[in-house]
Amino acid sequence: MADVEKQTLNKGYYGPSIPPPSRSYHSHGRGSGCGCCCCLLSFFLKLIVTVVVIVGIAVLLFWLIVRPNKVKFHVVDASLTEFNLTSDNTLQYNLTVNMTVRNPNERIGIYFDRIEARAYYEDALFDSVELERYYQGHKSTHTLNPEFTGQNSVSLGASELSDFNSEKASGIYSIDVKLHLRIRFKLGILKIGTFKPKVTCDLKVPLNSDGTTSGTFETTKCDVDF
Repeated sequence: MADVEKQTLNKGYYGPSIPPPSRSYHSHGRGSGCGCCCCLLSFFLKLIVTVVVIVGIAVLLFWLIVRPNKVKFHVVDASLTEFNLTSDNTLQYNLTVNMTVRNPNERIGIYFDRIEARAYYEDALFDSVELERYYQGHKSTHTLNPEFTGQNSVSLGASELSDFNSEKASGIYSIDVKLHLRIRFKLGILKIGTFKPKVTCDLKVPLNSDGTTSGTFETTKCDVDF
């Protein structure tokens, strides 16, 4: 028995046979394109971030160089010679507004491509007029004179009718004049954008009837909403 073990040891022991390595095959399914898609997604994200940064820097430089300021609107006078409400809620009116438009910018001109003036009483629209479009240069003042004349049916509730009677007794009416604009800015030879700001003027207008007036109109600053 000892001789057999000795002979076995002399021949060498290699252990059990090792199976050949298995081949791995890469699937060509949905997961195979992930690397390419991820690269494209990363590229576009970097591109978007770069564009946003460049635009932000350009806007900042534009503001630092140009220093744009809001256009200022004031109603310097308003004349009301008729403001009567009939029993069938028909409003008869004759209102003239004198408004100044101030462009305080040194380098920016303004194209007023559309100007619509609307008149409201107790949030009820009773008239609107289109004004002539124009171009306003740097650091200049322009005058607008919307006129509202005629009669129109308005819908007033009990509360609004009560307010109307109170204002009729005082001779001073709360009338809102709003401008709906379409404008463009001019910087050098460049014409920039199309904007649609709204201008709201809350007016206290005294009635001037038969040469007598119940008060004096006070200059009113209008709110500008871009």
